[in-house]
Amino acid sequence: MARGLVSRRRQRATSHEAIAIAIAADIPDAIGSLLDRCALFHVLDDATKRQLAARAQRRRYAVGEVIFRVGSPGDIMMAVVTGTVRIVATSPQGKEIVLGDLKAGEVFGEIALLDGGERSADAVALTKCELLALERRDLMAALQRNPAACLRLLEVVCKRLRETDERITEIAFFELPVRLAKVLLRTAAAPGAARAASPKVALSQRELGNMIGGTRESVNRCLRDWQRRGVIRLAKGWIILEDTAALTELAGLR
Repeated sequence: MARGLVSRRRQRATSHEAIAIAIAADIPDAIGSLLDRCALFHVLDDATKRQLAARAQRRRYAVGEVIFRVGSPGDIMMAVVTGTVRIVATSPQGKEIVLGDLKAGEVFGEIALLDGGERSADAVALTKCELLALERRDLMAALQRNPAACLRLLEVVCKRLRETDERITEIAFFELPVRLAKVLLRTAAAPGAARAASPKVALSQRELGNMIGGTRESVNRCLRDWQRRGVIRLAKGWIILEDTAALTELAGLR
């Protein structure tokens, strides 16, 4: 009887070990499929993707949770699997400028990854997010073996620099109504945004102010004026673009 009990215990232990090994084997495959959703990693060969997947960490963040702060060590690059991450620059007085909102498939933390320096901005979970975190030493080794991935990362960096230059130029040279019209049109046309005859934008007036270098009060005055003129409509937290042609003209895009 004692031998039979020991035998059954050994069988159960062996079964549990087999299940644990199977689960562990599935983890790189699952993470590898997540890496495939990002354009940067899609160009990697399968062996490299599996190596990165074995070292990647899945991280989850609640709405409003800080992912990293400016000045923190930049030894990790992250890829957005689900949700939206907001990149923000903050002045010593606490004023914020939104540098960008990153959706699923995009990466961030690439500047610190390349030069090994500190974070140049804050990253915050705008919605509930799932991210993949990859350490600098692992990514740099993969990039050295994959010129196509290096070029893709350079494309990402150049795109971000162009977007930053565009925002700086707009804040420096354009009046607030022009900047506001531009950001509303950009947001409505962003990948993943619903297409409709009258597009809708779900940004608060404070968020819009942070995106265009203005105050909530100045944004409110501009939106109220546009609503009276039938250009937009404010309804239950939405900004509905009733006359995109008029907004395009206000933005100086025609």
